Order: sequence, then C-alpha cells, then structure tokens
Amino acid sequence: MFDSGVGGLTVLHELLVQLPHEDYVYLGDTARFPYGERSPEELERFSSEIAVELLRRGTKLIVVACNSATAAALPALSRRMMETTLGVEVLGVVRPEAFQAVAATRNGRIGLLATPTTVASGAYTEAVGTIDPYVTLHSVPCAALAGIIQAGEQFDARATETVRSACAPLREARVDTVILGCTHYPLIRPLLQRLLGPEVVLVSSGAALARQVEHVLSTRELGNPRSGEGAYRFLCTGDTDAFHELGTRFLQMPLGVVEHVELAEAEAVA
Repeated sequence: MFDSGVGGLTVLHELLVQLPHEDYVYLGDTARFPYGERSPEELERFSSEIAVELLRRGTKLIVVACNSATAAALPALSRRMMETTLGVEVLGVVRPEAFQAVAATRNGRIGLLATPTTVASGAYTEAVGTIDPYVTLHSVPCAALAGIIQAGEQFDARATETVRSACAPLREARVDTVILGCTHYPLIRPLLQRLLGPEVVLVSSGAALARQVEHVLSTRELGNPRSGEGAYRFLCTGDTDAFHELGTRFLQMPLGVVEHVELAEAEAVA
C-alpha cells in the first residue's frame, strides 16, 4: 500500500481491522508530499517507482491509498503491474467510494471534496456517471486542506474557515452524500459532519476498499491462510521520526520502526 504521506493510514486502519491475518507494507512518499497539485505525468512516474519498490519486497497486491495518484495513475500502473511475471493487481480508492456514494444517496446529488488534481482528473465524475448516469456530482477542489491535516498543526480558526469555505457550495447544492476524496479528510470527519449537517452521509474509502481487497484476495486465491494477526511495517521517503509521530495519530495503532527508503527510477528497473 502507498500514499503521498500518512493519510493512507486511515485506509490501512480499516484493512488491519477487517483483514487482520494479512501482512502489510505501507510506503509513504513524504519527501514528495503533497500529491494534490502534481501533474498526471509526475504521479504516474512516482507511482511506478513506488510499485517497483513494493514488488521487490514480495507484494502480492498493491493498494493505491491516495486519491490523487489513483485518479491520475491507476490505469497505467495497473497495466504495468499486470505485465510483470507475477501479474500483480492494483486497486485504487476512487471506484469503491463512488459505488458506496451512489448506493447511499437519496436525492441523486453527491458532493466531492478532493485535491485539485483529483477533481481535474474527472475520475470521480466518470466513476459515478458509469454507475448511475442520473446522479449529479458536485466537486469542490481543496488545495490547502490535506497539507493542514498532514502538518498536524492546531486546527485553529483559519483552518476551520478553510473547511467551511469548502463545504459552503455543497450545502448550496443540497447534496445528501459527500465523498471524502482524500485519505486525510477522515481525520476531520466530526468538523465536516458539523458543517455539512447531521443528515449528510460522509463516504470514505477505507471500509469499501477493505471489502474489495478481501474479494480480490479470495477470487485469486491469494489470501493468507493463517488465523492469527499478520505483520505490518512502514517505509517512508522523508523523515522517519516525523512519519512515526504523525502516523500514530492517523493509524490509531502502534507503528513500530519506520524504515527510510530511497526510490530508484522505475525506468531503470527491468
């Protein structure tokens, strides 16, 4: 599993709860955080470099726990990974959230809070439209929000106003379901719920993606046969101490040792 930083740990949390017997390795590309305003070409390159590193460590399934990387790079990354000797499958966070949101909406109006790169990709618009063409998606790009959450700073009046501004157009559109299109956003779920209203359903990727991972492992007969707890470990491209401090808050479980990793250019790896 990989993400631009620690946000994807909210997804890993769900996997650890739903599939505790599996082994996990999580790579946070903190040296190049944030991904939210990167170009699609950059994100394709970053994702490929990370996937190659994960393959070196015996990965049987790759989860892109980053909405921006999923939106920009998933098709190309999936093709490349399926061409490897083992044919490793790649799962992203967009479609599971889209399915859950379409199932949840009662009035056919869904909101999306996401990074500018994710919104501009149109990935959620395409996914929702494919599932139900009669549902309307109202997208709001949030340039600063992931950085505020990642920094772990005090959520002061300025940060609250950032969230309030993002929620305002969704309230005006009278959406009844909102997709949290960034893995950082579940950390501020109570504030989002307060500003959007208690009747609005908030959809995050963790639980939906855990079900998809379980399905793929089962159908491809890749599930770990053990009944006890599996292992989980962490890699990051930036400062390991900072990752450990922030990551504990996001994962809500012990992290243990965080290993620093230098990524090789994907093109240089056969």
